[in-house]
Formats: sequence, C-alpha cells, structure tokens
Amino acid sequence: MKPPENQNEILGLFKQGPSILENALAGLSDNELDYSPSNGGWTIRQIVHHIADGDDLWKTCIKIALGNEQAEFTLKWYLALPQIEWAKRWSYENRSIDASLALLRANRGHILQLLEYAPDGWTKSVQFRDSNGEIEALPVGIVIQIQADHIVHHVKRILAIRQEISST
Repeated sequence: MKPPENQNEILGLFKQGPSILENALAGLSDNELDYSPSNGGWTIRQIVHHIADGDDLWKTCIKIALGNEQAEFTLKWYLALPQIEWAKRWSYENRSIDASLALLRANRGHILQLLEYAPDGWTKSVQFRDSNGEIEALPVGIVIQIQADHIVHHVKRILAIRQEISST
C-alpha cells in the first residue's frame, strides 16, 4: 500500500479536524448533545467520544510506524466487540465532551509535530494485522488520511442531527 500523494492537502484537513468538529458543536446544549436521532444511531455526544477515542487508538499506530517499522499494530482487541459495546464500557453517554475534544486537539498537534521532525514519516509504515490475521504494511499517510476523513464523515452526521433537532 502506498501513501497518498496529496500530502499537504491531507495534512491540512487533519490539522483542521478539531476545529471543524468544534464548529459543528458550537452552541449545542446538553439536551441537544443527547438527542436520539429518529432513524437511530448515536447521539452527538457519543459521536464526539468515538472520534476522539479512534484518533487516540490510531495515534499509537502512527507512533509505532515512526519508531519501528518492523513492529506490528493490531486492533484485534478492539474489533472483538461491536463499537456500541465500547461506547457503553467507556461511558460515552454520560461523560462531558470537553476532555475528549481536548484529547483530540492534543493528539493531532502531537502527531503533526512528530511529522514535522520526521520528514520521511509520511511514507513510513507499520505492520498492520487486520481482524482476519492478515498482515499488511500500512503507511502513516494512509492512517492520517483515514483519520482526517473520519471527522468529516461524522461532522456530516452531526449536522444532519442538528437539522433534525431544529425541525422538531
């Protein structure tokens, strides 16, 4: 697998991610954060925690790749349970989003700084073991792109929930 060629564009989106999310959350009350969408799915509060936790998990993958390309990274332990179970175990529905937003911003800043001092970091890879046990070299650039897109994907969902809230 090769890293994406549009590195500057992806890094820009990765850097903007926390602000994009925070803008989507601006002005929401606790009741709105906890609104259950009519078509099911997570509340906005749960989505925010999911984004921050995902970023935190993948941060480890990036750091392993930057430090030891021969090392293996797996999320087998995480994939062993449905995401909704992790949401329950990690109390997504009860916790304030403040710490998760701060963690997301700190993790993004940390990774961007590491990449600034590791100029070849974009192309470094980690040995990723998927849920089927297969191993593939996963470049940092791909992980960064996945995480940048992850926020955009969920912000679209947050905006749809906000639209539903405003029409009720």
